[in-house]
Amino acid sequence: MGELVFVGLGLYDEKDVSLRGLEEARTSDYVFAEFYTSLMTGLSLERLETVVGKRVAVVSRKTLEDDDGEPILQKAEKLKVAFLVPGDPLIATTHIDLRIRAQKRGIKTKIVHGASIVSAAIGLSGLQNYRFGRSVTIPFSEPHSVYETPYNVVAENKARNLHTLCFLDIKAEEKRSMTIEEALKILLSLEEKKKMHIVTLDSLAVGIARAGAEDSLVKADSVKSLLNYDFGSPPHTLVFPAERLHFVEADALVKLAGAPESVKNMAR
Repeated sequence: MGELVFVGLGLYDEKDVSLRGLEEARTSDYVFAEFYTSLMTGLSLERLETVVGKRVAVVSRKTLEDDDGEPILQKAEKLKVAFLVPGDPLIATTHIDLRIRAQKRGIKTKIVHGASIVSAAIGLSGLQNYRFGRSVTIPFSEPHSVYETPYNVVAENKARNLHTLCFLDIKAEEKRSMTIEEALKILLSLEEKKKMHIVTLDSLAVGIARAGAEDSLVKADSVKSLLNYDFGSPPHTLVFPAERLHFVEADALVKLAGAPESVKNMAR
């Protein structure tokens, strides 16, 4: 029987893939990749193919979601196939679904994990991993409607004194990636509607840009200040800390993320 190997590419460019992942790709009969679930701004397909030593066929969201990944699964039924994915391959639900489909068809599957924005953003924020609650994606607003779930998740986590990691929407087909400014404006519009004092101009937030790149940037401050802060090019990520901080977290936000000294008043 064939084999499907999911390989995480990491965060920034083709040099982030692990040695194990590189070996699996090089020994595969076919190599596929997707780049719609996350931005790897430093990656070049030409350089990736040089590193792997094989042609890399790029598949779209349609191939994996509408076509159920059939082009990949058909090859993997009798041959070894590597599927290269930004970050860690199983963070996106689509790829879990693809693995289940492969298993049901008797195709052996293997995972080679890669660096994920989940661990990277949490680490860069200076906040403690075990104090994060449910994470959430902030999607682009549709005409005449704003998705309320991100606001509600931040509210639920704050009520439990937990931090919130917010992924920002990506529309790869349109070459659009949400910025921190856009995300904050969406949440402020929901605050104006719901008036729960969850995300206000005075709320503390942490903006993270280009995690994994040499020019990655982390800035903690009030929402009002972050709205006018130049984070540079995407990908961007947003974190809302809990109402009370551990003293080490407060110190990290000040020393590592440039937060105002007043943040130390939030420490217990």
